[in-house]
Amino acid sequence: MNIALLGCGVVGGGVLEIADKRADMAVKYVLVRRDKPELGEKAVKDINIILNDKEVDTVVEVMGGLSPAFEYVAAAMKAGKNVVTANKHLVAHYYKELVSLAAECGVAFRCTPAVGGGIPWLVNLERVKRLDSVQSFCGIMNGTTNFILDAMHTDGSDFSEVLAEAQKLGYAEADPSADIDGLDIQRKAVISANVAFDACLSEADVPVFGIRSILSCDIAAAESRSRICKMLAFGEKSASGAVSCYVEPCFVPSGELEAAVSTNRNVISFVTELTGKESFYGQGAGRYPTAYNAVADCADIIGGVKEFYTSLVRDVPVDNNAASHPYYVRFSGSDEFLSSIEAEKCGEGVVTMPVPVAKMHAWAAKAKEADPGVFIAGLI
Repeated sequence: MNIALLGCGVVGGGVLEIADKRADMAVKYVLVRRDKPELGEKAVKDINIILNDKEVDTVVEVMGGLSPAFEYVAAAMKAGKNVVTANKHLVAHYYKELVSLAAECGVAFRCTPAVGGGIPWLVNLERVKRLDSVQSFCGIMNGTTNFILDAMHTDGSDFSEVLAEAQKLGYAEADPSADIDGLDIQRKAVISANVAFDACLSEADVPVFGIRSILSCDIAAAESRSRICKMLAFGEKSASGAVSCYVEPCFVPSGELEAAVSTNRNVISFVTELTGKESFYGQGAGRYPTAYNAVADCADIIGGVKEFYTSLVRDVPVDNNAASHPYYVRFSGSDEFLSSIEAEKCGEGVVTMPVPVAKMHAWAAKAKEADPGVFIAGLI
């Protein structure tokens, strides 16, 4: 397999290193923006060199972002080249277009490293669907937020201190918004739901509430109920075929698997009709874990896997009011909606009776206008 690598940052460098050690793969080109003398003749700045070279059969995209990544990937498919990508933003935003274009062009499209880094999550989600029906999934899909919440629980540190430490260690970006506001997990949830349920959800279908406003008192509130706060993604398909999918902090019972996941690790589980719950644990990001899954996708293509996870992508109804559970809510001031819900005091907040997810997220989004420090967490 002759590979063209789009981007050569942290993950791209890992792909280059792993692929070039294999006898059945060779990285012929690396698309770069700036001069990289260490790459020698592999380095090119013109995408057309890659598109016009018939010897290149697979493009591995690790540039990140939407543009020009989408234009380059689409052009590669139209040129008859397989595509592997680690770009969760790209896949979540253009899922239907990319899957449809790959089918139209008769090329492979795989994105295993886009969710879970080095965890073989999507490939096993696809595998179990061959004989079974996926009913739901749930998991910790972001190592940065798990590192922050774990440290707040174990060390008693406050949010700003732990975030600064995460940035120092390289777990969080200088602008941590995608992590702490839940956008990174939202994109991974979209992709997971689409693969699990043969669906075509967009980011707009998946409500998200992050941990930007979490305080030490919220961690204490969870602990008072023998629970630990974790940032989770959920997806479920009802008997009617409607899908619910959302991202939020949750107070998880201390005996559950997710509660035991420490530092920047991830764990993701699915539940199927025949086999029940299966879980996948490991490093959710990083140079080698993510690069490993990108190269593994290339190996799958060599082995004859010439399609993406499903050719049945279709629009399905989304109903986030179908999911309902109690919520911990901390909000300053009076509010008509909160007053209408039966709730009991819990630390500096309250725990409500079960509330539909869509309803609570809509309220929380509006409540931020009156109280930017509002915080909610589901009780599961």
